[in-house]
Amino acid sequence: MSEAEPGLYLLDIEGTVAPLSLTSETLFPYARAHFEEFLRQEIAEFEDFVKRSAAAIERTGFGPAEMGEGSVFQDLMLLTMENRRETDSGAPRILPAGTANQQTVSMSSAIAVEKSLPYIYWLMDRDRKSTALKSMQGKIWKQGFESGQLKGTLFEDVPAAFARWSQTARVAIYSSGSVEAQQLLFRYSTFGDLTPLISGYFDTRTGPKGEADSHAAIARAMEVETHEVLFLSDAVRELDAAHQAGCQTRLVVRPGNPPVADAHGHIAIESFTAL
Repeated sequence: MSEAEPGLYLLDIEGTVAPLSLTSETLFPYARAHFEEFLRQEIAEFEDFVKRSAAAIERTGFGPAEMGEGSVFQDLMLLTMENRRETDSGAPRILPAGTANQQTVSMSSAIAVEKSLPYIYWLMDRDRKSTALKSMQGKIWKQGFESGQLKGTLFEDVPAAFARWSQTARVAIYSSGSVEAQQLLFRYSTFGDLTPLISGYFDTRTGPKGEADSHAAIARAMEVETHEVLFLSDAVRELDAAHQAGCQTRLVVRPGNPPVADAHGHIAIESFTAL
């Protein structure tokens, strides 16, 4: 049976629309070099925000509904919870065993950074898909992109393909990097702002890319049937999950990608001009 015309082009980032080297040689080193300074500054600013908010509440009776919503402090609280669930005995510990997560609230900015950084670097060294880590990396990259120190390097065929596909379908991104980081990559790309061509962004909060349920959830969110989704990735395991969910698939073979010994039946393409 022939494949349906795609209603949604769902794309991975690394090795699919951008070189693998963008992350390993540019984004990760930038985040690592700026992590300590970034955390100290952001936590200090949040502590000042809390003090000012407390004073305002005492004076007027009104204050922010969600203290710390979307802040680095919130990221660190999530990181602490992830650390408590960590099963690798070699992982650095943020809090001693038996300590309540809430104790993070009472940490000074200096202690919070000192306790968190070893685990952050440990996660980065292993390319672990930590939601808290990805959120903080995204905030650091935001500063880099907005200052012009970073650019989203994409393959040459990406802009034309996005423009072509978006005329008859929609384009969405599914990456382990945070949604904010994805948006920055395409807003500050080497080809200019491509975000008007992209209808949706999905990250690990949707679920792992290697699970069929995640791909089905994206189809529901984008209001298409799974057989109308064409998922493009350089990772066979992710393509297997998408196929299991009922999606169409293409194995993207790009310069710099490791060779694939067994494509598991997924059709391979070297350029988006083939679609």
